[in-house]
Amino acid sequence: MATGTGTGWTWGTWAEDQGEEEDEETEYQPSGGYTGLKDCLIFLIDCTSEMFAATFGGDNQVPFELCIKCAKSVLMNKVVSSEKDLVGIVFYGTEKHKNPSDFKHVYIYQDLDTPDAPRIKQLEEMLEGDGYNDFDATFGHSNNFSLSDVLWTCSTMLANSAYKYGHKRILLFTNNDHPHERRPDLQRQARAKAKDLAENNIDIELMHMGSNFDISKFYQDLIYEGDEEVTIAPNPVERFEELLTRVRSKEMKKRAIQKIPLTLGPGLEIGVGVYCMVREARKPSFVRLDKRTNEELKTQTKYLCEDTATELMPTDMKFYQPFGGEKVAFEKEEVAEVKKFAEPGLTLMGFKPKSRLKKHYYVKPSNFIYPDESIVNGSSRLFVALLKKCLERDVIAVCRYVPRSNTPPCFVALVPQEEELGDNNLQVSPPGFHAIYLPFGEDLRKLQLPEPSKASPDQIDKAKEIIKKLTFNFQSEAFENPVLQKHYRTLEAIALEHENEEEVTDLTLPDTDRMRNRAGDLIGQFKDMVYPVGYEPGDKVTKRKAPADGGGAAKKVKAADGPVDVEAAARGGTLNTLTVPILKEFLKSVGEKAPTKKADLIAAINTHLGL
Repeated sequence: MATGTGTGWTWGTWAEDQGEEEDEETEYQPSGGYTGLKDCLIFLIDCTSEMFAATFGGDNQVPFELCIKCAKSVLMNKVVSSEKDLVGIVFYGTEKHKNPSDFKHVYIYQDLDTPDAPRIKQLEEMLEGDGYNDFDATFGHSNNFSLSDVLWTCSTMLANSAYKYGHKRILLFTNNDHPHERRPDLQRQARAKAKDLAENNIDIELMHMGSNFDISKFYQDLIYEGDEEVTIAPNPVERFEELLTRVRSKEMKKRAIQKIPLTLGPGLEIGVGVYCMVREARKPSFVRLDKRTNEELKTQTKYLCEDTATELMPTDMKFYQPFGGEKVAFEKEEVAEVKKFAEPGLTLMGFKPKSRLKKHYYVKPSNFIYPDESIVNGSSRLFVALLKKCLERDVIAVCRYVPRSNTPPCFVALVPQEEELGDNNLQVSPPGFHAIYLPFGEDLRKLQLPEPSKASPDQIDKAKEIIKKLTFNFQSEAFENPVLQKHYRTLEAIALEHENEEEVTDLTLPDTDRMRNRAGDLIGQFKDMVYPVGYEPGDKVTKRKAPADGGGAAKKVKAADGPVDVEAAARGGTLNTLTVPILKEFLKSVGEKAPTKKADLIAAINTHLGL
């Protein structure tokens, strides 16, 4: 089976090629940088005079201005998506210089640091105040730079930072395809330094600007060394559009939430990683500040004795659960022991046809299961065999799943997924299992729904026509949460001191005009066939009456309804229908202490009455 390229999931080899030795180990190579470390990005911008001529793109844009716009867009995106990543901006080809090694014509405009509002405002001032038009007076231009010194400066910035990186990149913006045309010595030095960066896992990505840019003159050996097939520079237009696109969403690190064993039988285990594929994106929580000093406040929780007001230590406290009017007390260690059922892991229970998995079994978003060689050597080979057989027989594997030692077990259905490759052999969907959480018997509910009225064949046919007209290709990733987008735009406008907040397009609203144009008169015809004469959408619906057999929630008894016989209610087992004030009043009238929670009040009354 083909292996996905790019930043997908891969097993190096599926160990199924003909002629492969049976005892040869399958190598597991997770790609795509599944790590929790920070990412580092340096914008390396050519500032020679040619970069300030309006010659790039269909809009005749100034290349240097476009570079600053890209840097600003990336900084604004990272403030939201990954605020702990590091970004720096380096100018080269300037008359002035500023760098630790005192190289000429190399100017560090912004040091490697996390994105923040002052750095973004600095770029905005350069763009909005025509700062790039005064660039000659502020920084100057020069063609006497050494690209080796430029790359050395970037390497020094990375080496001097106190942070560890998961991915190190340099985006090189230039419209000069042969910067050292008459200096072979500088060309050799630049190639040698680029090779050093590659050996240190620092990627250089060329963002060339110009229709006649020829990479074979210089940059083919610098950027694409060893790749003889690359003779034409890739079209940078899509890459520029990607950098300029504003994306206001959190970027989640690609790492396993658990690494656990999957037990297939006695003495047979494989190592797997559990990955979270879907999680609700929420607004960041607010931080409390001191009103006088604007300093961040720290929260400290203390437990006090109700009688003596003395602070209680953890060893002074117990926990209890009410049961039949009694308080069943537990020590902290006993509570932890009660929660522990088994060691973390997946245990195979058996197999079922895929058709037995019902849609209404959904409990919460699924996880993705992928082999992990760090737990059990050779896991990939056995995992592949299990995945193949499940796909061939169209079955699911039912397993008991214990995520952590202090969490209760649950059942999951492992649904197999075959690898899917898209354009240019890039991986669209990785091979593995989706772990669908299954409900227990206590989680399922039986509903007594009213018998629906039957639709006529004509009404059904008309509904089918409407559905056919309004069918469209829905993809969740194409729709942004308007609440989150409004939140981030508001914060952005306040932090950057913008007068006007960027408008938010609510894509969750239906496009009524387009729906009306596509469906035509079908909607009106369907309404006339189904609804009574004179029906208008939006009219108030008559409130549903309570069932005659007394079903539904019991009515709460209030004191205003008249005197309440609490003792009779207790003996009849209906104390839960009384309000908290009535229960408290009864306990006070008999000289008992009144707790705050309703369950404790009921337990206290039952204890007093000996029930």
